[in-house]
Amino acid sequence: MPARIENGRSTLLTAGFTLVEVLVALAVLTIALAAVMRALSQSIDTSAALRDRTLAMWVAQNRLTTHQVTRDFPALDTTEGDAEMAGRSWHWREQVTPAPGEPAMRQIHIEVRAASGPQPLARLIGFLSQ
Repeated sequence: MPARIENGRSTLLTAGFTLVEVLVALAVLTIALAAVMRALSQSIDTSAALRDRTLAMWVAQNRLTTHQVTRDFPALDTTEGDAEMAGRSWHWREQVTPAPGEPAMRQIHIEVRAASGPQPLARLIGFLSQ
């Protein structure tokens, strides 16, 4: 190490960081990484929720399409059932009501939720003609 002479004394010149500087740098790095991890976690949660809502909407659309393809005219009633999509179980509920002002049509409200979920993830309203 190079030595420096001041006032008749020799002192060693050291290059590097003090312990306090290293600890402050680690604290700043920790805070930054925590913020990045939180943002990543929220992104993953949002992606999972969007995937679930998309699959639930597909289940609802499948129910409405089934009625349209079979050309049935459902009775004014509420029915429930289960469906399988993407390796998961879904619970659907259909409520058939008369279409406003159209006696030859039915309005069908379809709600879909995960089999273990309390709230609907998708709602779809369609119309069926006689």
